[in-house]
Amino acid sequence: MPTLAFQMPDRGGGPTGPRIRVGRPSRRVRTLLMTLGVLAVLGMVFTMFAGFWTDWLWYRSVDYSSVFTTTLSTKIGLFFVFGLLMAVSVGFNIWLAHRLRPPLSAMSMEQQNLDRYRMGIAPYKKWLLLGITALVGLIAGASASSQWRTWLMWVNGVSFGQKDPQFNLDVSFYAFDLPWYRFLLGFGFAAAILGLIAAALTHYLYGGLRITSPGARATAAATGHLSVLLGIFVALKAIAYWLDRYGLAVKSSDFKATDSWTGLRYVDANAYLPAKTILFCIAVICALLFFATLWRRTWQLPVIGFGLMVLSAILIGGLYPAIVQKFQVQPNEQAKEAPYVEKNLAATREAYGIDDSQVSEYPGVAETKDQAKLRDDVANAASIRIMDPNIVSPTFQQLQQIRNYYAFPTNLDVDRYAKDGKEQDTVIGLRELNYAGIPKRNWINDHFRYTHGYGVVAAEGTSADSGGRPAFTESDLPSKGDLGTYEQRVYYGERTTTYSIVGGPQKEIDYSDDSGEKTYSYKGDSGVNLDNPMNRAAYAVALGEPQILYSGAIGEGSRILYNRTPKERVEAIAPWLTIDGDAYPAVIDGRIQWIVDAYTTSNGYPYASRTTLGDTTADSLTATNDQRAVVAQQNQVNYIRNSVKATVDAYSGEVKLYQWDTQDPVLKTWMKAFPDTVEPRSEISRDLMDHLRYPQDLFKVQRELLTRYHVKDANTFLSGSEVWQVPDDPTNKTGETVPPYYLSMRMPDQDEQVFSLTTTFTPNGRDNLSAFMAVNADPGTQDYGKIRILKLPTSTTVSGPKQVQSQFNSQQDIAETIRLLRGGDSEVEYGNLLTVPLDGGLLYVEPVYVRGGGLKYPLLRKVLVTYGGQTAFEDTLEQALDKVFGGEGTPVEPPADEGEDEGTDEGTTPPPSTQQPSTVQEALNDAQKAFEAGQEALKNNDWEAYGRAQEDLEDALRRAEEAQSGGAGGARSSPRATPSASPGSNS
Repeated sequence: MPTLAFQMPDRGGGPTGPRIRVGRPSRRVRTLLMTLGVLAVLGMVFTMFAGFWTDWLWYRSVDYSSVFTTTLSTKIGLFFVFGLLMAVSVGFNIWLAHRLRPPLSAMSMEQQNLDRYRMGIAPYKKWLLLGITALVGLIAGASASSQWRTWLMWVNGVSFGQKDPQFNLDVSFYAFDLPWYRFLLGFGFAAAILGLIAAALTHYLYGGLRITSPGARATAAATGHLSVLLGIFVALKAIAYWLDRYGLAVKSSDFKATDSWTGLRYVDANAYLPAKTILFCIAVICALLFFATLWRRTWQLPVIGFGLMVLSAILIGGLYPAIVQKFQVQPNEQAKEAPYVEKNLAATREAYGIDDSQVSEYPGVAETKDQAKLRDDVANAASIRIMDPNIVSPTFQQLQQIRNYYAFPTNLDVDRYAKDGKEQDTVIGLRELNYAGIPKRNWINDHFRYTHGYGVVAAEGTSADSGGRPAFTESDLPSKGDLGTYEQRVYYGERTTTYSIVGGPQKEIDYSDDSGEKTYSYKGDSGVNLDNPMNRAAYAVALGEPQILYSGAIGEGSRILYNRTPKERVEAIAPWLTIDGDAYPAVIDGRIQWIVDAYTTSNGYPYASRTTLGDTTADSLTATNDQRAVVAQQNQVNYIRNSVKATVDAYSGEVKLYQWDTQDPVLKTWMKAFPDTVEPRSEISRDLMDHLRYPQDLFKVQRELLTRYHVKDANTFLSGSEVWQVPDDPTNKTGETVPPYYLSMRMPDQDEQVFSLTTTFTPNGRDNLSAFMAVNADPGTQDYGKIRILKLPTSTTVSGPKQVQSQFNSQQDIAETIRLLRGGDSEVEYGNLLTVPLDGGLLYVEPVYVRGGGLKYPLLRKVLVTYGGQTAFEDTLEQALDKVFGGEGTPVEPPADEGEDEGTDEGTTPPPSTQQPSTVQEALNDAQKAFEAGQEALKNNDWEAYGRAQEDLEDALRRAEEAQSGGAGGARSSPRATPSASPGSNS
């Protein structure tokens, strides 16, 4: 039976039965699987390559390829250098620990348990070593490559020419050198710790370290090896103590005067500084003791030294400063801290560019009693803007949109344009492409046919037409007006957030007029050429759109445009700049140019207090407008300069960077790192210079600092008695601060009006006015950038913005008029509350808009003017000024209590009186008839009749107000009989 035995082999006592053989895959299957694997790898490689290649193509298309190559080469260099250093450090320590392993002798239970692990990894020791070193090298290299900015600033840093008051070192040491030294120190700590862990594990695995075995816990070789690593760690700690001494100059801490205090205080200079020096010396001695174990082969002295260092760190570095603070500083804090506060005051004012701000006393009440003269002085004091760029965008949209696929930004911009030889404030916006309004959404329409906006729309800032609409100076499609001839197509704008493919066989929709749609083919050289199949494949992968690869709409001459918002383009070209949240358009030399303000910042200016940019640049506009972003979000800085002015051509997308602050050392450093990217200031054309302005975000940062740093006396700063705050915007319900306003105006020490950026301050926790601040925003003047602050006396109570708005809402006749304006479906919107210094007093002006009935856009209906206790609420600014300065204004009641809100809520109507002159009743009856006529006209879409009804309504309301003010005894009570509300009324 041998044959049978061969056929049925012994299975080791297992169950018997039929044997199932799993065959190898066929050659065809193996080939298919191998092909799929290769294709998958190639796909992943090409996907990574596509991102790299498209980035390179884009930078080359905008002529800033040097930015791409410099940044990439720096990242690669740091990756390989520090990745290799970390890999060598860890790998060498593992190799050395393995080499120093003891010969195996009688095995203890501990070693017997470890033996199976040693045997398991024995065949793979080299591969395991390579894998571990490669992994730590990749992680370390990736971390180091993110420090490319730190490296470039260190290697290219230039001197500030200014020394810190404590160590007498140039500010560049703190701004450029110290961050790099700290990175090197952190890398050294990581290498020492990882090397120590790797060496300790290897020694333990191969018997150099023993935990439970009898006898010595470590061999002499392991002791020496680990002691050297511990000595390196302690030596690095000694360097850290030494650098910490300089770090005190840029250390943030909470202080009673501010929560963003930076720099040394009394306890730092007299306790922490000597403590760091002592700890440095102790750490050096301790490190030497660890190194000495190479000869002594015992850890006794190093362990004692390390314990002494830890104890010293607790006593000298922690307890001693606390004792100094408790028993020396707190009993006489003001005297002790004053010298250090003076250093902080000086450094902070210098770092934020507010050291030259001029603070002047201002009475807050009119010095001239001649009302006629005051009325004449208003025209010289300011060109009062009654077109609020943050309100009238829907009006621009309704009247000038022309087609649904156009739109204007939520907040328009204010610029200056000459008319009849005189410069005037102008509200301006571009008719940009609105993708949501494209009639039929598909890939061809979205990316080939609807590619650009068309034209500028501008209106006078200081006037409106008879119907309350903007007085357009540039309008229609194509746009025409005062701006002359210019390239009107807008391929790059704030709303252009997707890519377009232009210039190929597919024609674009240019614009529509009475003769129908006009087509166009892009003639610029912007974007990346798609003639190359590899380029098409790369963009198909990068954008996740396979149709780019095979679409017949792409052919010879096709170019892809992307990164199309001004902010995106400048950020990509100059990644070392912080970009202002609001780019604005201007017509310059026959082109539409987006003007972008950019900042250089630092977090290493000694003694200068820090601020969080995202917090200080937020206001009521950024809270309600997604396009108006806050700058840099949570970036903390303590130095900022508006060092670069950038332009982005709306047609070609061409980006130019101009050096604006020629003295800024941070900009000079980046110009060394990226040569030929920033053009000199002398290249700014005269036409461009006329449209540059002081940036809002820088102004908001400066005004936030000036709430505390307007004082120069340390004792006053410490007392907190002069702390101000930026008031909340009283015209909306966001709870955010009032935004600054651009306005052509004249400060008391100026001879003529200058384009300015203005804001107000109130005392901390109160609503009355503390100060008014303006900065010269016109670069064409000698004192551009000069900050002027008018400080009001504490003995005089001058109403702040919230109080003015409250008084306005609580005036009975005004509140009644507002209630009438809100009849039907109408909504009342309050415009910017402008403040203008006038003859020792402060003039407040606020336009009031109404969205009437079926009209979904606001029209200017009333203007509020308040000055010297007199208030007027009239149809036009001229009428309101005449009434206030003619002595016919409504007297304003003084505020009841500065710490409390006054008046009624917005729109609240006081209780009506029981008697009214018949003329008031007649006027209100006429108002009711006009209102009903307007509603009827809306139903019939008769806009001409609606306009006449609105004029009649305004006339009737004006007669009602005049009758009220001229009533018996000067009564200002609201009439009892009011027009009845329509069925849809919310009155």
